[in-house]
Amino acid sequence: MLTDKDFLTKQKPTWCPGCGNHAIWIAMRQALAELNLDPHKVLIVYGVGCSGNDTNFIKTYAWHSLHGRALPTAIGAKLANKDLTVIAMGGDGDGYGEGLGHFLHAVRGNVNVTYVVHDNKVYGLTTGQTAPTSDRGFKSKSTPEGTLDTAVNPIALSLAQGASFVARGFSGQAEHLKNIFKAAILHQGFSLVDVFQPCVTFNKINTFKWFFDKLYNLDEKKDFSKNNFQQALEQSMIWGDKIPYGIFYQEQKPEYVASTPQLQGLALVKRSMKVRDITKLIYEFK
Repeated sequence: MLTDKDFLTKQKPTWCPGCGNHAIWIAMRQALAELNLDPHKVLIVYGVGCSGNDTNFIKTYAWHSLHGRALPTAIGAKLANKDLTVIAMGGDGDGYGEGLGHFLHAVRGNVNVTYVVHDNKVYGLTTGQTAPTSDRGFKSKSTPEGTLDTAVNPIALSLAQGASFVARGFSGQAEHLKNIFKAAILHQGFSLVDVFQPCVTFNKINTFKWFFDKLYNLDEKKDFSKNNFQQALEQSMIWGDKIPYGIFYQEQKPEYVASTPQLQGLALVKRSMKVRDITKLIYEFK
């Protein structure tokens, strides 16, 4: 059996002391180990941001993509090698700003990729500018009078697009987060795990205490079922004095690779390359 140490590299994390990324790093390693997934059978595609530093800290195959482009790369890898466990990681700015279009279409396609978003409600790597998830009125160096924009709601957006697995974690609850990661990776289809990950350096509003005071666990809500879409949608709209976290929704629906005849049988990367005469094809484009 594997342990989380099997997923350690020789590189030490460079995040700020107390950063929520440390707990995500630990919870992901533990999840992969408990699922007994060999490092060489896992690919993690990273976006640009503090979350992308994890490229050096988790021992799996890794790809550091362009800003906002982690999901297209991850989906392409899954289509090419369906035998890989493919995970994408990015920040809320990366995924819900530059990459929002890719995110919504990835939900629609339902390719078997797990998307973990480090949601700290600021652009942390570039020193704390307002992000798509920042609450209205949030003051930063880019919005000194407070942002006038409404915050993106990734949970509600993914549900509205027909997502088959939607969850929210919190880096202040690493054990719970690990279990969400395991459930998301095992899910056959696209899975979103939005993780509240306090930025201790540049976000002095949405702190660990702020989240601890507001969060309630959906697992402990007796009248809630993760298989009930209407309940999930209602919970996704709750934001204020109380904020829900946990698995909002899960259903089994047709997964992209399993529904594509051309991808059945051997993974594409394991098939022999046939040499074809493409002279006629080239001539057609002259």
